[in-house]
Amino acid sequence: MVYGGLGRHVHALTRTQAELGHDVAVLTQAAEGLPGDDIVDGVRVLRVPSDAPFVALDEAHLVDWVMGFNSGIARAGVQLLRTWRPEVVHGHDWLVAHAGVLLRDAAAVPYVSTMHATEAGRHQGWLPSELSKTIHGIEWWSCREAARVICCSAHMRSEVHRLFETPEEHIDVIPNGIDPQGWQVSTQQRRQARERHPGPLIVFTGRLEWEKGVHTLIDALPSVRRAVPGARLVVAGRGGAEQRLRDQVRTKRLGRQISFAGWMPQDALRSLVSAADAVVVPSIYEPFGIVALEAAVLGAPLVVARTGGLTEIVADGRTGWTFEPGDAADLAVALTDALTHPQRARSRARLARQRVERDFGWPVIAQRTEAVYRAAQRRGVADRVGPTRPIVRPGNLFTGALA
Repeated sequence: MVYGGLGRHVHALTRTQAELGHDVAVLTQAAEGLPGDDIVDGVRVLRVPSDAPFVALDEAHLVDWVMGFNSGIARAGVQLLRTWRPEVVHGHDWLVAHAGVLLRDAAAVPYVSTMHATEAGRHQGWLPSELSKTIHGIEWWSCREAARVICCSAHMRSEVHRLFETPEEHIDVIPNGIDPQGWQVSTQQRRQARERHPGPLIVFTGRLEWEKGVHTLIDALPSVRRAVPGARLVVAGRGGAEQRLRDQVRTKRLGRQISFAGWMPQDALRSLVSAADAVVVPSIYEPFGIVALEAAVLGAPLVVARTGGLTEIVADGRTGWTFEPGDAADLAVALTDALTHPQRARSRARLARQRVERDFGWPVIAQRTEAVYRAAQRRGVADRVGPTRPIVRPGNLFTGALA
């Protein structure tokens, strides 16, 4: 079950760890029609149903659902420890923090936490609701309980250090990865995608949420079309902001120039991205930007916002174009340049693919993750960063406070 980049990250990382000879077990959410105890690509996968409270997985009930999920996977982990013992517990994001810490104590092994994003970061440094404050508190606590914290970019490392007062020497930067060999698109698939989407093709792929910045791309399109007649945008993905984005398109009378493709099967999505004249990543907040890696290995020219981890993937003027996040005019300039200089776009796309193949392969990332595990073991099981109850300092969010 994949909700976003986190699920793909864990799948690829654990599979690669198994290929390197490690004994890996993954505790995750139950999925209809799949066995509860399975072996997938050498990884033992325990798919666990949630305990009570039995509530919908939506914003109104999110914390309740997460607590039931953590209870279920913690109990499954305790049962697993009767016959199998790990050397480290690795939890990904706040969603599994309670189970991770409980299993750390039950197994008497170090706990490593990967922070894929932060709640405050998603809201530009604010905690706008009680739900946000609750999530922020769990993130704070998880980082303080961990022996080591992994972040996907230097930007995220700085963010975690500021928000949670986690010492920088206890935070490791390991980027998300990709398997270039697994991202192959035939000439015929690419041609068919182009035939379905004639004209200069702009592609966005990802979750349709405010922080992904699709509204900025929609605002930029009229200016782009004045310079590049016939340019069309395909938006591939789903999310809570979809209806607002459709309303924005209707208000701007861009219904014939922008199409919403929804969720797409993997082969179709890869064909679409490989056929693009430009893939735009217009995020307001982006801890890493795995979509940029995927587009790069498919040879698509990249136009990305200068935010978060994206600036660590795309070098403006060398491996793509960058623009100020949220600035539709700046995006229009960069995108127009990419579309009107195809030879330049192909050259930058080629350099981007070369860099991704060199620096973001999963074997390298798995080996770096193993080094973090070893460092966590050297610190010891009971070693924590510091006090594990947030200090309340109203109005001082970036020191780890709950506003």
